[in-house]
Amino acid sequence: MDFLQTNLIYFIPVLGIIGLLVMVSKSIWVSKQDAGDAKMQELAGYIADGAMAFLKAEWRVLSIFVIFAGALLAYSGTIHEINGKEIHSSWVIAVAFVIGAVFSATAGYIGMRAATKANVRTTQAARTSLKQALKVSFTGGTVMGLGVAGLAILGLGGLFIAFLAYFSDLGSETVKTSIEVLTGFSLGAESIALFARVGGGIYTKAADVGADLVGKVEAGIPEDDVRNPATIADNVGDNVGDVAGMGADLFGSYVATILATMVLGQEINASGDNFGGMSPILLPMVICGLGILFSIVGTWFVTIKDENSNVQTALNLGNWSSIAITAIASFFIVKWMLPENLILRGYEFTSMNVFYAIIVGLVVGTIMSIVTEYYTAMGKSPVDSIIQQSSTGHATNIIAGLAVGMKSTVIPIITLAAGIMFSYYFAGLYGVAIAAAGMMATTAMQLAIDAFGPIADNAGGIAEMSQLPPEVRERTDNLDAVGNTTAATGKGFAIASAALTSLALFAAFVGVAGISSIDIYKAPVLAALFVGGMIPFIFSALCIQAVGKAAMDMVNEVRRQFREIPGIMEYKAKPEYEKCVAISTKASIREMMMPGAIALLTPILVGFGFKNVFNDASSAEMLGGLLAGVTVSGVLMGIFQSNAGGAWDNAKKSFEKGVMINNEMHYKKSEPHKASVTGDTVGDPFKDTSGPSMNILIKLMSIVSLVIAPYIAQTQGTISSGNSLNINHQIENVQIIKSENGKIVAIHKDGSTCTEQEMAIMKKAGLKCCTKPGLMERFKTPAPVN
Repeated sequence: MDFLQTNLIYFIPVLGIIGLLVMVSKSIWVSKQDAGDAKMQELAGYIADGAMAFLKAEWRVLSIFVIFAGALLAYSGTIHEINGKEIHSSWVIAVAFVIGAVFSATAGYIGMRAATKANVRTTQAARTSLKQALKVSFTGGTVMGLGVAGLAILGLGGLFIAFLAYFSDLGSETVKTSIEVLTGFSLGAESIALFARVGGGIYTKAADVGADLVGKVEAGIPEDDVRNPATIADNVGDNVGDVAGMGADLFGSYVATILATMVLGQEINASGDNFGGMSPILLPMVICGLGILFSIVGTWFVTIKDENSNVQTALNLGNWSSIAITAIASFFIVKWMLPENLILRGYEFTSMNVFYAIIVGLVVGTIMSIVTEYYTAMGKSPVDSIIQQSSTGHATNIIAGLAVGMKSTVIPIITLAAGIMFSYYFAGLYGVAIAAAGMMATTAMQLAIDAFGPIADNAGGIAEMSQLPPEVRERTDNLDAVGNTTAATGKGFAIASAALTSLALFAAFVGVAGISSIDIYKAPVLAALFVGGMIPFIFSALCIQAVGKAAMDMVNEVRRQFREIPGIMEYKAKPEYEKCVAISTKASIREMMMPGAIALLTPILVGFGFKNVFNDASSAEMLGGLLAGVTVSGVLMGIFQSNAGGAWDNAKKSFEKGVMINNEMHYKKSEPHKASVTGDTVGDPFKDTSGPSMNILIKLMSIVSLVIAPYIAQTQGTISSGNSLNINHQIENVQIIKSENGKIVAIHKDGSTCTEQEMAIMKKAGLKCCTKPGLMERFKTPAPVN
């Protein structure tokens, strides 16, 4: 046990490596499965080539961004002092940023490669049984889940060890500087995640909308029909948006959650532990690292007996199993690692309270999944209400879908609010952060379930294009319908984790920026709050507009091919699939720039643009107001759009088996079905482009703010913590003054030692407490600090 306590930090990246090794073994197993006949392999090849072409085009553009942003970060790391306030950073932050970006892109690539291998093999497996088709598709999803979680733990744990060694000569500042530099890793991960999510979402929905409007509505051919020129681009989109995009998205969430907890953990005095006082910092990495192992165990429960078994039940069993094991293990981990009593920013709590906060996070994640499933699953009341209102036309279908999406925000928001309050009650701000870490601990399992959906969707498309027997399509449709629900559930999980993570990042930002509260009574802060609330709307508008523009180009191209290439409808001529793939690729790369710029540049403009502009409100406080507005508005928009889109989608799919409306059965190609296709088309950019991007938006803006916080930190104005502290005034017998060399210090006039409370206040203000007798004479008269 002593050996484990001494070397625990080195076991963290080992857990990531174990996850990656299991991922490789499962990837090899998928590759060994039968890939079907030549036609199936040809179609799968088109999909894989199109997906790879998109990623290469995206990487070319993003590599320029990474180099430019890395150079700026390297320069910022050379600045070690602003207005006498010491900044704990280094040019190495640029290295962390680049590694984070590369790991994030790699996470998406691993998922996409696994999905494009598993899709055709799932189709072939569906020719034999539903059980085998589930095994292949879920194993493909597991490859992505373990790849994302393994890379995150390996990257964070490995870099933290490396940075501790690199900055070891800084003494007491070693840990603080290491974590400050580690924020670059999270920034790189989230930056790539945003572009991958937005770009992939634009790609997939431009192809999907174009294929549906011309193929299903105008030409009257089935979904994924080989005669539709946009069908390959549509299936490619499932991989670059729902797989590669989601992989990079949750990789960023995973990293940001752990990092936010580490930033807060460094402020806790845990000198009574057996880990050199670092237990609150290491705890989130340990829990999430072990979560990889618990997720592997959970995958063993995902299986069915026969054709009549419920696939959703099997997936739920695996998910609940991994969550339950995590909850049980967390108790022993927390009791082993943390000292009995802890304190953060004056809030006292016990190690058991930290465990309770972790349970709160797991419960919040579970409730979010259940609620999302209810609002988006076939056979449930919300989806049925959309189906019923489809009987009176396209407009009433749209109205019903919007109402379902708006109502679906109520329980999740109340759940999140309760989760925040309870986790804070148990362990303060550290409780909120560790609750998010607890929720994210089973990310590998969540991603496996989420990636299974697009794989099943692709498998159904290949079955349709290959004109396989109806029973094959029935099995893949069974998996696909469950996949739609799991995809919506995964997005609900992602937005819930983003909300808790953003609050933890927000708390970390407040500490680093030297502010103790966000006072919306101040006009500049209130103005920033309103601007923050607006950002998710303009961000969503740009994403939806981009899908609309690209879809128009896609529709025109598909119409042209139907018109100018004779024999397509009779299966005598092959459509020009590559032209539709090129349209989606170019549009997505072009249109993802503006939303990405908004997320990255807005915090920088507010933080530096309003620095020292107002006497009563610092730019750091205004930026805090901005983040609050973005977080609240973004969470609501994310839940609303994702759930509305998911409900519209499954309402349309319900017609494939037939639905009862006013005592009359309706099937595909009926008038209510046509109305449901319109609703699904409207919902496509909601659920797959703008909605899922909300969680990255709020996290990325928080991380950018955290990175720039030391450079805009408040060094004047009022900081309160029971007493009022002004730069040119006193707190009891402490004088805040400017020294001859320009540094800001706090000094006891009688030479006595600062109390613990006084030192905490000084630290928030970015000040050092000098206690040597007679030192007062060496300083000038107190003067305003600008």
